[in-house]
Amino acid sequence: MAVGVVLAGWAAGGGDISVGAALALSIGIAIQNFPEGAIVSMPLRAAGETRAKAFRLGVLSGIVEPIGGFLTILAASFVIPVLPYLLSFAAGAMLYVVVEELIPEMSAGEHTDIGVLAFAFGFTLMMALDVALG
Repeated sequence: MAVGVVLAGWAAGGGDISVGAALALSIGIAIQNFPEGAIVSMPLRAAGETRAKAFRLGVLSGIVEPIGGFLTILAASFVIPVLPYLLSFAAGAMLYVVVEELIPEMSAGEHTDIGVLAFAFGFTLMMALDVALG
């Protein structure tokens, strides 16, 4: 929905939303979807599902995102007045998941440096996208 909100705001000419900012957010969410699909697919494969079925179910787990984005764009006239609040909520929810779930999980175990380096790389990539497209 965050992508839909930003695209709706850009399409309506609201505020300081540029096409670059909308593109940066879209790319960031798309990059985030790869490990999210893997998180769904890998346990299915380990449980004995075929590779094809595990892959299909991983892909299908993300189908709600474009549907939610499309519905948000359709509801743009209702979204624009509350755009800052919706974007803040989306950002806060993502930060909560990172701080509450991902950081403690990646800091546990033997190979904690890999998780920290991946986190630093992902953060750096998103900052580069923000500066380049933003």
